[in-house]
Amino acid sequence: MYQLKGKMDSTNAAAFEKELMQEKPLLIDAAGLEYISSAGLRVLLKLAKEVGKPEIINVSSDVYEIFDVTGFTQILNVSRALREISTEGCELIGKGGNGSVYRIDDETIVKVFSEGRTLDYVRKSRETAQTVFLHNIPCAISYDVVKSGNCYGVVYELLNVKTLGRTIHSEPEKAEYWAEKAARLLKKLHSTEFEEGVFQQAGESVKYWVKTVEDKISKEDAERIKNAVDKIAVKRNTFVHEDFHSNNIMVQGDELLLIDVDDACVGDPAVDFAGMYTTHELTSSSDEVSMWVLGMNADESKRYWKKFKEVYFEGMDEKEVSGLMFRMKFFGTVKFLYGIMKTDRKLSADRDVLAKQIMSGLKQMMDALGM
Repeated sequence: MYQLKGKMDSTNAAAFEKELMQEKPLLIDAAGLEYISSAGLRVLLKLAKEVGKPEIINVSSDVYEIFDVTGFTQILNVSRALREISTEGCELIGKGGNGSVYRIDDETIVKVFSEGRTLDYVRKSRETAQTVFLHNIPCAISYDVVKSGNCYGVVYELLNVKTLGRTIHSEPEKAEYWAEKAARLLKKLHSTEFEEGVFQQAGESVKYWVKTVEDKISKEDAERIKNAVDKIAVKRNTFVHEDFHSNNIMVQGDELLLIDVDDACVGDPAVDFAGMYTTHELTSSSDEVSMWVLGMNADESKRYWKKFKEVYFEGMDEKEVSGLMFRMKFFGTVKFLYGIMKTDRKLSADRDVLAKQIMSGLKQMMDALGM
């Protein structure tokens, strides 16, 4: 990566030009660039004619304004330096598999993604949220991508919000009320059509979970599971959140808003139920684990999940419900295997022992499928 530093004007443009034409970089870090004149811009224009459209990153606000006013943001891939924020002392609103959510002031929250999530991933997440919003799905719209320590984050404008789990825990008598609202929201999501090719099919997400644990199971078992997914996953273009649980849903007033649509897909609604099956049935038997995973205790989780299923399944025929429940348990068991291998949390049993037990259950279901 080539680094621009100091001032780039008529006094040193020739030297910059000689160096740039020798290196011909496609990626330029402009974090140290204090000023650029028309002479400097002409050098970058010459570079663009040589290599295509180079990417210039970490541009300060003052320098970005020069690029923008002169029209060079249309000629080059220019991106501003990310605003740095600190979450030290901020209220932790919720925590999930992809990151943590903090309140940074009275009007805004930030979702800080887990270390290792790239800037491209975070930007794609933001674009996904905008696409989902345009289809009338209630999700918070972000207005800034930021950096927090070694991690990237997305800022949302949300007033007085709590996660759904924490809301239920603070008002346990309303667990069924919120379960009904959440179930009706998910039914709406599962009836929202997207254009062909906008998102991948949900079955591909399940196969990704298998791929990440292939070193823990045999190659034959991995292929068998993926073939079973291909056989049973419902294929259609209706929305699937893929991680629809109470730490990814915000309560603002009486409205539910999604803030985590990073893994959005389309297709089988059972993939959403798979995540809830793992959190409400497979992992939340104790108050400690339930509070960590869902933000509510075990009894609240049980009541919420019971009511949720009642409302969602209302009006569906028995065969449809039975098929969805089978796929839920199959996909959910795969996700459970993925989850225990992914988490850095200390488990009550050895991971390899758990993996063998989980595989035993999956094999029984695949035998029932004739796979």
